Amino acid sequence: MRAAPLLRSTLAALSLVAVLPAQAGLFDDEEARRAILDLRSRIDQTGEAQRKKDAELAEQVNGMRGGLLELNATIEQLRAEIARLRGINEQLQRDVSDLQRRQKDVQQGIDDRLRKLEPQKVSVDGVEFLADPEETRQFNEALAQLRGGDFAGAGSAFSAFQRRYPSSGYGPSAQYWLGNALYGKRDYRDAINTFRALVNNSPDHPKAPEAMLAIANCQIELKDIKSARKTLDDLQKAYPKSEAAQAGRQRLAALK
Repeated sequence: MRAAPLLRSTLAALSLVAVLPAQAGLFDDEEARRAILDLRSRIDQTGEAQRKKDAELAEQVNGMRGGLLELNATIEQLRAEIARLRGINEQLQRDVSDLQRRQKDVQQGIDDRLRKLEPQKVSVDGVEFLADPEETRQFNEALAQLRGGDFAGAGSAFSAFQRRYPSSGYGPSAQYWLGNALYGKRDYRDAINTFRALVNNSPDHPKAPEAMLAIANCQIELKDIKSARKTLDDLQKAYPKSEAAQAGRQRLAALK
C-alpha cells in the first residue's frame, strides 16, 4: 500500500509527458526542458518523501517488534519467577507441616512423660488415694516378690518402700505385707511388732483385723498360747463382724 502514492505520481508524470508533444507548438525547446526538469524534480521529491515515510514506518514497526520481543521476554521472566515462588511456597508449606507434626510429637512425648510422673488414683485393700507411678511400681514389685515366695527380698523391698514413702497411701498395706514377709521368714517377734504397729496406727484400715489374727498366729508359733487367746479375744471385741474375727473364733475354739 505504501507504493500506491508513488505509482500514482509516476503515472501522472507520464501523462504529462505524453501530452507534451501535442503542446510542442505552444512552447519552445527551452521551456519544454524546464517543464520536464521541474516535473522530474517533483517526482524525485515525491519519491524521496515517500521513502522517508516508508523508512519512518519501518522504523516504527521495528520498534514495535522490539518492544513486543522485550515484553515477551519480561513475561517469560515473570512466569519463571512465579513458578519459583510457587515452588518456594509449597516447600515452606511442607516444612511448616513437618514442623507442626514434630512439635505435636514432642508435645505428646512430654505429656506422656508428665503423666508418668503425675500422681494417679489407685485403690488398694478397699482404700483409694493418689500415688506416684514410681511409688506404685515399687509397691507392686515388693508384693510380687512376696507372692513369689521370696520373703527375704520382699521384706527388704517393703522396708525400703516405707523409708522412701513414709506418708504413702500404701503405708498400712505395706506394713501388713511386711509383717507377712517376716512371718514367712519365721521372724515371728518382728512380725508381731510390725502387725501391732499397723493396728495401733491405722485401726480403721481394712487390713487391721487380719493383722490381729496374724499376731495371734505368730504367738501360737511361739507357743505363747495365753497371749494368742487374748489377741483373738480382743479381735472379737474390736472387729466382731470381720472375716478375721470369724476365723479367730474358730482358732480360739481349737486352742481350748
